[in-house]
Amino acid sequence: MNRTPRRPANPLDAAEALFKPATKAPAAPAERQAIPSTREPVSIRIDTDVLAFFQEDGPGWQDRINAALRETMEASR
Repeated sequence: MNRTPRRPANPLDAAEALFKPATKAPAAPAERQAIPSTREPVSIRIDTDVLAFFQEDGPGWQDRINAALRETMEASR
């Protein structure tokens, strides 16, 4: 009867054989699709007086900044 040895004859060959499957190229990351009408939190630096101008009318200042940016974006198209 022909039996395979419990331990390989050359441990280096056995180790290389084990790690060969791990050399596969990583899969490309899935592309994230933008969902329409969603907002993404960002951090920007703006002048203090610009921020004060938008905050003068109270809550909703972020919406007012977004509206001003959208108006500028649409005007440049």
